Amino acid sequence: MTEIYLDNSATTRCFNSVADIVAKVMCEDYGNPSSMHMKGVQAENYIKLAKNIISKNLKVNEKEIYFTSGGTESDNLAIIGTAMANHRAGNHLITTCIEHPAVLRTMEYLETQGFRVTYLPVDKVGRISLEDLENALTQDTILVSIMHTNNEIGALQPIAEAGNLIKRFNPNIIFHVDAVQGYGKFRIFPKKMGIDMMSVSGHKIHGPKGIGFLYINEKVKIKAISYGGGQQKGLRSGTDNVPGMAGLAKAVEEVYGYLEKDVERLYSLKEYFIQGLTGIADVKINGLTGYDSAPHIISASFRGIRSEVLLHALEDRNIYVSAGSACSSHKPAPSATLQAIGVEKDLLDSTIRFSFSIFTSKEEIDYTLKVLYDIIPMLRKYTRH
Repeated sequence: MTEIYLDNSATTRCFNSVADIVAKVMCEDYGNPSSMHMKGVQAENYIKLAKNIISKNLKVNEKEIYFTSGGTESDNLAIIGTAMANHRAGNHLITTCIEHPAVLRTMEYLETQGFRVTYLPVDKVGRISLEDLENALTQDTILVSIMHTNNEIGALQPIAEAGNLIKRFNPNIIFHVDAVQGYGKFRIFPKKMGIDMMSVSGHKIHGPKGIGFLYINEKVKIKAISYGGGQQKGLRSGTDNVPGMAGLAKAVEEVYGYLEKDVERLYSLKEYFIQGLTGIADVKINGLTGYDSAPHIISASFRGIRSEVLLHALEDRNIYVSAGSACSSHKPAPSATLQAIGVEKDLLDSTIRFSFSIFTSKEEIDYTLKVLYDIIPMLRKYTRH
């Protein structure tokens, strides 16, 4: 068995069609869309097509799509931009304790600027309580930011219900959703679900790195957080990443082309893999595992084995996984998500995230399970107690 890549929540392999269109735009249709000559017009046409494809997918208006460098920038623009634009209406923000660092660190920054932030707790499977959300809402609340799908354990939040609750309390409260892990696995319709802003990253859906988009409802009041040449109506200045935009749009077309069939297969692989893991002693699956969880993410704790040790033991056999979130895997601090759901202390540093894609095969799962059955007893034998 050659390379087995099970770290698709960190990044995905590009579709060949995506790589082809990116190369074409970079090497043939490489004009700057701000230029007034024909090469510029060609480039501008790619942007228009990308907006058309994405807006139709979300059932929103083309003018509500803004391209960014990815999920982190989209989250920053959404949260900081709206907080600063609406601070006269209030200074209270709400999020959850298991958000991606792109949201949590941004909220912490806003706290230094005088904003008050409520961090909603989650239950043992990583879901917020709608009652907690309702109780947290105040007359000073201007923004709520809740992720669609957790990047470590695959927990799904009740987004539509939260959106309805927020709008019933005060239709002027802005609802932002980080959909970086959920987009491409679920059909998400912002206007139907009460979502005012939504962040997406291209490299999570077999698109290029360095490109993403932020859906912003045209009624949302938001300020730019970077300044320059005035591109994208002045909200996100900088030379347009046309190859990235074209590649992202192609990835959206591809990933949503057979979505239900592909997602059903992912759920089947997930169930099969978890069944295999249950045959190994002292393995704990974190969070939900069925259709009420993400189809592509499995968090498993292997008692008595440090995650970094297991990660490299698998790597030696050409199996690539992650020790939690790739965005925090180099940090010594325990996972905030695992702590929030009450994972036992001795398992916090023994957790591996396996994440699948449409390229993942049953044969790869079988081989991974075989390797785990072989190496887990050996690693535990040499673990110091």
